[in-house]
Amino acid sequence: MKIKTGKGTISLMVLLAIWSVSAIASLPGLAISPILGDLNKIFPEATDLEIQMLTSLPSLLIIPFVLLSGKLSVGRDNLKILMVGLSVFFLSGVACLFAKSMAWLIVISCILGIGAGMVIPLSTGLVVDYFTGDYRVRQLGLSSSINNLTLVLATVVTGYLANVDWHLPFLVYTLPGVSLVLSFFLKRRRSEPEPEQSIQRRHKMIDRRKLVELMLFYFFITFAVLVVTFYTAFLVDDYKIDSSFSGVLISLFFLAIMLPGLFIDNIIRLLKRNVNLVSLGLVCAGLLCVGIFRDKAMLVIGVLCAGFGYGVMQPVVYDKAATIAPPRSATLALSFVMAMNYLAVMVCPFIVDILRHIFGTHSDRFPFFFNAALVLAAAVFTFRRRDNFTLGLDESYYKN
Repeated sequence: MKIKTGKGTISLMVLLAIWSVSAIASLPGLAISPILGDLNKIFPEATDLEIQMLTSLPSLLIIPFVLLSGKLSVGRDNLKILMVGLSVFFLSGVACLFAKSMAWLIVISCILGIGAGMVIPLSTGLVVDYFTGDYRVRQLGLSSSINNLTLVLATVVTGYLANVDWHLPFLVYTLPGVSLVLSFFLKRRRSEPEPEQSIQRRHKMIDRRKLVELMLFYFFITFAVLVVTFYTAFLVDDYKIDSSFSGVLISLFFLAIMLPGLFIDNIIRLLKRNVNLVSLGLVCAGLLCVGIFRDKAMLVIGVLCAGFGYGVMQPVVYDKAATIAPPRSATLALSFVMAMNYLAVMVCPFIVDILRHIFGTHSDRFPFFFNAALVLAAAVFTFRRRDNFTLGLDESYYKN
């Protein structure tokens, strides 16, 4: 079976190898989540500082190594970087299964963050290398969908495994081993050069202004929707709803992010320069639904709207990042943009706490209302700038 790329064709095994890398990009930190509440019992001698280090240090290390991987990819063999990253990711995941102390778990998790950081920009960089034009847009959408679907499924699996033994959730960190095996198909079938008519060929270097705009926009939309994952559980508890329902809502949120990626090219052709405007409107409406209504059905609608809106914008941002750089620097541009996701995850709780202090409130609805207001303001600004490369889609972009 041959898959069209816009540059030629590739085999199904090469496509599966690319998809497998997309599938593991969101795994870091996942195994820790279901055992966070039990860490004091598992390691009675562990201090609060050690527990905080276990959850924050690996994420902190991901950001510089995402950027390093992007930098190393310029003019070099991406597959070597990928295989090194996958090897470090896989071996540290195996080591987590045998960790017997908090100190060792922290060290191993930090090494895992390094390996994951090297792999993450290549999860989209490979799509950019192998595909072009509409084929690339479609595959970036599918890559985003696979990433979020894996996140949902792995969350369910790790939660179940944690009830059997606290070591078992770390099995999800062995999945990079599958990608490592499949990467040999990438070595056998290298990507083709970018066609002469490609928009990337027009650039001699990364368009820094557009890159900064994309980074800020991606940070903003990620920060806006992160309140769903960080604060839904508190809101559900405040609404006197069964706590397990918050897990359902968060899973539906990630499933909604996944859905648009399956037909992102059709969405772009339908909405054209209004893609971000409509998506921001959905995010705003979704956040307001969650903040205003106590009804389960409206909470579900809210997280679905917020997730769907974000799910449309994410692959579009990735594709734009690829088009503002020459082929040799596309992964570097993507690494800067993707680093914004992890930066937003790290700073979101701190920013919300500061804002709560400024406004003198501890309401669990506040993060949803405040972010909805920010998104509404962004939507109004976007309405006036729909022909802008970052906020809309200019004609040259969606005709490319």
